[in-house]
Amino acid sequence: MTNENNSAFDLQVREDGVAIITMDVPGESMNTLKAEFGDQISLILDQIEADKKIKGVVLASGKPNSFVAGADIGMLDACTSASDAQILSSNGQAVMQRIENMRIPFVAAIHGPALGGGLELALCCHYRICSDSNSTVLGLPEVQLGLLPGSGGTQRLPRLIGIQSAMQMMLTGKQLRPKQAKKAGLVDDMVPLSVLLDVAIIYAGKSKPSSRQPKLNLVSKLLEKTPVGRNILFSQARKQTLAKTRGNYPAPERIIDVIEAGSTSSAKGYALEARYFGELVMTPESKQLRNIFFATTEMKKETGVEGVEPKSVKKAAVLGGGLMGGGIAFVTGKAKIPVRIKDIRADGIAHAMKYSYDILNKRVKRRIMSRTEMQKQLSLLTGSTDYQGFANTDIVVEAVFEDLKLKQQMVAEVEQHCRQETIFATNTSSIPIGQIASQAARPDLVIGLHYFSPVDKMPLAEVIAHEKTSDQTISTTVAFARKQGKTPIVVKDGAGFYVNRILAPYMNEAACILLAGEPIEHIDKALLNFGFPVGPMKLLDEVGIDVGSKISPILVAELGERFTAPDAFDKLLTDGRKGKKNQKGLYDYKGKKPGKEVDPSVYELLEISPSQNLGHDQIAERTVLLMLNEAAMCLDEGVIRSARDGDIGAIFGIGFPPFLGGPFRYMDSLGIDHVVARLAHYQKLVGDKFSPAAVLQKMAAEKLTFY
Repeated sequence: MTNENNSAFDLQVREDGVAIITMDVPGESMNTLKAEFGDQISLILDQIEADKKIKGVVLASGKPNSFVAGADIGMLDACTSASDAQILSSNGQAVMQRIENMRIPFVAAIHGPALGGGLELALCCHYRICSDSNSTVLGLPEVQLGLLPGSGGTQRLPRLIGIQSAMQMMLTGKQLRPKQAKKAGLVDDMVPLSVLLDVAIIYAGKSKPSSRQPKLNLVSKLLEKTPVGRNILFSQARKQTLAKTRGNYPAPERIIDVIEAGSTSSAKGYALEARYFGELVMTPESKQLRNIFFATTEMKKETGVEGVEPKSVKKAAVLGGGLMGGGIAFVTGKAKIPVRIKDIRADGIAHAMKYSYDILNKRVKRRIMSRTEMQKQLSLLTGSTDYQGFANTDIVVEAVFEDLKLKQQMVAEVEQHCRQETIFATNTSSIPIGQIASQAARPDLVIGLHYFSPVDKMPLAEVIAHEKTSDQTISTTVAFARKQGKTPIVVKDGAGFYVNRILAPYMNEAACILLAGEPIEHIDKALLNFGFPVGPMKLLDEVGIDVGSKISPILVAELGERFTAPDAFDKLLTDGRKGKKNQKGLYDYKGKKPGKEVDPSVYELLEISPSQNLGHDQIAERTVLLMLNEAAMCLDEGVIRSARDGDIGAIFGIGFPPFLGGPFRYMDSLGIDHVVARLAHYQKLVGDKFSPAAVLQKMAAEKLTFY
């Protein structure tokens, strides 16, 4: 029996009675589940049921690097109502249930990602065998799209690995590596890829397993197996989830509801899963999170400049062994690119290398990687206090202090010691690239590559081209950043570039609200409730009050008075308050809860008697409106290439609330006329810094939108 009608599924029956179903979606690099596959699978299951010689089935992928990466998200956009989406879920459940009910064992042979619908497909099989490869990961990340697993995953996973472990996986989207999956009981065996199919065939020759119980310790048994325990478990889960989501994301609460329903009745669990899946597909939050997914997928296919192929980077170097330099060296080594670190002091190099060692050592301890893999990555890092070993470098990333003269000197030295084609990428957060390149012999090779701190965690990189940067340099730098695991956006040169430029007015306004007497924690809470991961006052401490004060004059000089920072910053710096880095800032780092509570002496210093006069909504509106207004100006001036880049930049660079879709999608959802009206309202109330951008006024008059 073979593949018919260009089906994604091919059935072959071996002489020993084991059938192998190979899934291989035509024309796609990864397998994804599509709505039309229901009929194709049903046809194959009919054939298997009709052939009494078949005694077991192996489900494998025909793709070299993925099992099934999930369901095709595009089909959700075709749903016009919650009941449409509910039917999709019910159909998926029915196919999975049919596989689970088959008289003979089904074995999933997993290599590469088994995510979302892909893991749900594996879960309905009677055995799961996975390869020990680094590319194999298992998870149910639907929550990241504002959804819940809709093909039985919320019911099968808790039965297999326990309620608490399953809930953690579903609420966070956490992906398990092979060793972790084996330990959790998610897979029955983990083997080298070379024997994956052979071992799966052996399992297919066994009888179906009797009902399994997850491995639980005594406390977990009490919590998961008794009605009282389950009540405690689910009420605690709701409390912790609400503290994190602040009610902005409906999916996590629905996931808990569905798991709870299934813990007493499978039938209720499945019915509720399908119903809530349908409802969640239609929520504005899920639509925005899916927009982000599509945008980032699109961006992966783009080169920096259309039609210009990037050069391959075989060797890189980093100037500066500080926190940023260490982080940049780490992500470069992770991309399997040898990297040379230069610092004027040997302990600077040691510090940068320790950055990589600390992260990798944690991963070894948590069994995410082997010690051999760690040593392999560390061996890619070398260091020097001079330019030895720089001769054949393709790109040098400079991460020294924010000082124009020093950066210009670095350009001259790299031009002297490196090849004619070596790219000089500066990780400046504020100095225009054109100024850094102004004395360069080869300005076409100078570009900005702005990472965000901490480099190993923050996904964004701004690639900043000045007037003389060549297209080849742009494309190569974009490809390099992407290889490091970053989402790069190409930005026009200018003070603050894009992310810091839209962040500055937001931060300044938060400081003005503080000086008017609003308590620090009240301001931070307002913006946490709005959906930011950290409040502006806390962010100031995290980034460094001194860093904020350096950026401000650069922005004022180039962009005007609306960027003037309040005097509060000077007072804080005069008092030696730099924030978290020197354990002295707006928050108290010496008390019982370091960094969690405000340092009350700040109010005395700023001559404020704190009292709450503004509501959370007002504080959020005032600060965020300035960010939106500035983002619109950036797009109008061509600082960013598209509204899409602006949204991804704000979400990945400063944690703009993902469920709102980014500044531009958020303005569209509010209505441009509403944004202009609110800016005009605050312009009368507070001053001209709220003057609505000309582009917004024009768009409101012509009833235009960004998307």
